[in-house]
Amino acid sequence: MNSWAKRVGNLLLFAILAAGLTGGAFLSGFGVAWGLHPPAPRVAPPATPPPDLEQAFGIFWEAWRLVQQEYYGEIPSPQTVAYGAIRGALQTLGDPYTSFIEPKIARILQEDASGQFEGIGALVRMNRDNKLEIVRTFEGSPAQRAGLRAGDLVLKVNGQSIVGYSIYEAIALIRGPAGTSVTLTIERPGEREPFEVTVTRARITIPVVEARMLPQGVAYIQLFDFSAQATRQLQEQLKALLAQNPRGLILDLRDNPGGFLDQAIQVADLFLDEGVVAYERTRDGEERVFRSKSGDPGEKIPMVVLVNAGSASASEIVAGTLQDRGRARLVGERTFGKGSVQLSHPLSDGSELRVTIARWFTPKNRAIHGQGLNPDIEVRVDPAQPAGGRDPQLEKAIEVLFQER
Repeated sequence: MNSWAKRVGNLLLFAILAAGLTGGAFLSGFGVAWGLHPPAPRVAPPATPPPDLEQAFGIFWEAWRLVQQEYYGEIPSPQTVAYGAIRGALQTLGDPYTSFIEPKIARILQEDASGQFEGIGALVRMNRDNKLEIVRTFEGSPAQRAGLRAGDLVLKVNGQSIVGYSIYEAIALIRGPAGTSVTLTIERPGEREPFEVTVTRARITIPVVEARMLPQGVAYIQLFDFSAQATRQLQEQLKALLAQNPRGLILDLRDNPGGFLDQAIQVADLFLDEGVVAYERTRDGEERVFRSKSGDPGEKIPMVVLVNAGSASASEIVAGTLQDRGRARLVGERTFGKGSVQLSHPLSDGSELRVTIARWFTPKNRAIHGQGLNPDIEVRVDPAQPAGGRDPQLEKAIEVLFQER
């Protein structure tokens, strides 16, 4: 076995078997706006692989030597081979949330956590067909100006197919320095053929909260993600709206892909008195209970929560808690169903390994993972059918709010 191949094997085994790494628990959705607790600054030394697994990987070297000797083409770099081997090994777990993130993708997530990035200004997700779907475009963003809209599917980036790519790999191709352009091949519901859209990238500030008073005297707050500033910004907007003596409140969590666990607990706490917010349970049966406390400004106002299939993870914690504790009714569509917790491990080359370590449950011990939350009142919206400027789900939420007064 040559020296570089041996180094690849060691990196593979160490990355898979590394123990004792310190990271932060996070809840991620499927979009780009989710975050994680800051990982520890140190990286623990890799563990020594157990003899049985080291022996089992002998077949890997047997196969790879044949590739080196016989392959008609260019052999990829050791790093490329190692990263591919790690991803392949993780796929055997059958858990899409236990994942390996290359350094350039890890930097993207750090940008998201900072609240700014350079790109086109759109929130995206991987849909159930494993295609990159635009969930929404930010107001005034290059994506919006170029005519992109919710429901568009991105098939290619600069002529390169991204079907089958992870969301991180796809985002890395779409993002780039402000002032440069990127050409996207779009599949749009209702259109017979895909078409190309060229977008000039810009410096984007990620919006977190949008708040306003509706004509009916109802306070409306839309929370776009649960990033580090979510609770602070939401609390500021809530205070300003409550000063206007609204008749009720609508919290819009549609297309909110999730974010920090602590932000989910704190946001829920703004609307709840003392009690359970969520349970987190590990595979060993250990349980952690998250609780709310009394004394926050939004505990008394009548409220309704809007949800849809794009509401995931931290959004489901908040919505599920408010539903279970009878604080608010849910209006809209069934949520995504992301109820697992990951631990993020920084690796020595700037990459990250994220491992599913627990599941969370609502106050009534409902499991959300793979199931989602059913709304109290279902209002379906077909993105392929223009609503003529109307928002049927919001209209229904207002109706429900007045019925409960």
